[in-house]
Amino acid sequence: MPPRRSYDQYCSAARALDVVGDRWTLLIVRELLAGPRRYTDLHADLPGVSTDVLASRLKDMERDGLTTRRRLPPPGAAYVYELTARGRELLPVIQALGVWGRPELGERRPTDAVRAHWFALPLLRELEGDGLVEVRLDEGCFHVHAGAADGPVYADGPAPADPDAVLTLDTPTCIALSQGDVSLPEAIRQGRIEVTGDSPLAKQLRES
Repeated sequence: MPPRRSYDQYCSAARALDVVGDRWTLLIVRELLAGPRRYTDLHADLPGVSTDVLASRLKDMERDGLTTRRRLPPPGAAYVYELTARGRELLPVIQALGVWGRPELGERRPTDAVRAHWFALPLLRELEGDGLVEVRLDEGCFHVHAGAADGPVYADGPAPADPDAVLTLDTPTCIALSQGDVSLPEAIRQGRIEVTGDSPLAKQLRES
């Protein structure tokens, strides 16, 4: 592989951008925070990325210790990419970028792609406590592992086990949460989010 480009600056921010500053890299991390993903899954959930660029970025990320690639056992027998511990440490970086980027959201443009699980990061910033939470939107559903210290943080689709709480809301409410126009407790109190479940986490959310 060609040598990695560098800013050649003795500064931790510059060194970090040497590793994650290329276009698409942090968005690939966003997708892999959901757990192991096949190349085809990544390509489908990163609309706009070319196959060549995606393959190149994944190779760079593996070289830099952000991801690993492994083969699933039969009958799957496909290769998947997943974050290393070093790669998972980028979660707060991406969350901070999401907060900083709130004013840039504005109205959704006709050309803007959207995936339900992209709303997981702003929701995670609002969730307190530990547990498995299923989130149901107009666009689809996803689930988050609130308080997860290791492994997947969220993933597309229904919860893989009985969730501790289920949140049902419409897309405008989720967008308002993403933009910081309303907090999770406020939206629950206003009846914009329905919370179901009997777990301590569900009760905590209803009483927040």
